[in-house]
Amino acid sequence: MKFTRRATLAALSAVSCLGALSPLAASAQAAWPTKPIRVIVPFAAGSTTDIMARAIADKMSVGLGQTLVIDNRGGASGTIGQQAVAAAAPDGYTLMIHSSSHTVSPSTFSKLPFDTVADFAGVTPISAVPNVLVISPSKNLRTLKDLLAAARARPGALNYASAGQGSATHLNAEKFRVAANIQATNIPFKGSAEAVTEVLSGRVDYYFSPIAPVIGQIKEGQLLALAVGSPRRASALPDVPTTAEAGVPGSEFNFWIGMMAPGKTPRAIVNRLHDEVVKALASPEVRERFDKLGADPWTMKPEQFDAYIKEEIASNARLVKAAGLQPTP
Repeated sequence: MKFTRRATLAALSAVSCLGALSPLAASAQAAWPTKPIRVIVPFAAGSTTDIMARAIADKMSVGLGQTLVIDNRGGASGTIGQQAVAAAAPDGYTLMIHSSSHTVSPSTFSKLPFDTVADFAGVTPISAVPNVLVISPSKNLRTLKDLLAAARARPGALNYASAGQGSATHLNAEKFRVAANIQATNIPFKGSAEAVTEVLSGRVDYYFSPIAPVIGQIKEGQLLALAVGSPRRASALPDVPTTAEAGVPGSEFNFWIGMMAPGKTPRAIVNRLHDEVVKALASPEVRERFDKLGADPWTMKPEQFDAYIKEEIASNARLVKAAGLQPTP
């Protein structure tokens, strides 16, 4: 009887363990990662998201013991890359580093081939990167007041660049336009690199660019920084006022870069990724690179990031409605 009871308890324990470990959960507790990890960036090489991704991936590769390979999938305001991640196996070997454009696309596209909430698991924000309103010196507009005067003198004559219709840079410019009560036309590009080139040439009037791709041109005098779109001044451009300080209250926009995984990625892997991002951001090498790019490190726990994304999707939906933007079919 004693042997039977002991055998029964052992059998029950084994069954319990087997039931608790689904194939994905077992995989998560195995020696992950055992091969290189693909990190999809939904914008072109040279964009702010791409620059941030490469800065963090290099350091995370050391902590994880595997190479993080950047895969640029630009186009359609980031939705091409998003779709690739949403459709990927949730095994920890496909990740996404995206911008706050992730929370814009549900409102600016009438139909998406993925669910922006359910098909993604937030890992953590990586940085807050203030957008800066830049313009070519050839435009002879030296202050934000000058730009507003030009826009009001010729309603609808000005245009502005964005990193794609419905991107975060587009929404930043629209929030500014609505708050300033001016008319201007969006000229969308595949990413910041193209947008900056067109502003430098003077073919496009202005651009709310993340600081990273324009900080060099600003310091060299090739571009003028009229204001930053963030709630606070940028540490990289301390003398440049916010749009609110320069006379357009209610125009603030928070631009961020963050890491996500496919929606059903095991929590053990998501939590490990979060911890590796936090460690990477604490390293002197990454902090130095971020400082040069005007980026402020910023993290959240995965569950907090998921909640933040939901809130921002709702906030951007209200902005799209107020701006009168028509969703892309």
